[in-house]
Amino acid sequence: MRYLLLIYADESHYPRMSAQETEQLMAEYGEFTTNLRQAGSFVAADRLQPTASATTVRVRKGEKLTTDGPFAETKEQLGGFYLIDVRDLDEALAWAAKVPTAKYGSIEVRPMWQSAP
Repeated sequence: MRYLLLIYADESHYPRMSAQETEQLMAEYGEFTTNLRQAGSFVAADRLQPTASATTVRVRKGEKLTTDGPFAETKEQLGGFYLIDVRDLDEALAWAAKVPTAKYGSIEVRPMWQSAP
């Protein structure tokens, strides 16, 4: 079953990190990704640019409205994701707990709808 691991953290945290801390975090993500691949559970992953680069689109009464930034003001922003394929929710939660950002942010685990073949 496929699950999306949505990685949330306060994006203002990253510019305050030292070069050494950033290097350590990237190494932890590299190790996590390698372990996920070796387990055969990796499907896709990517990092998002900061929320300042986002545009939100809504359609109201047939009119397209755009707003700079994310839809909602939050303390944590969506920074990236992993799409994984695992046996069940328990395995997805175990992988989510290993995402490096889980130590100071949060990981939302969402099951994907099963597509018809």
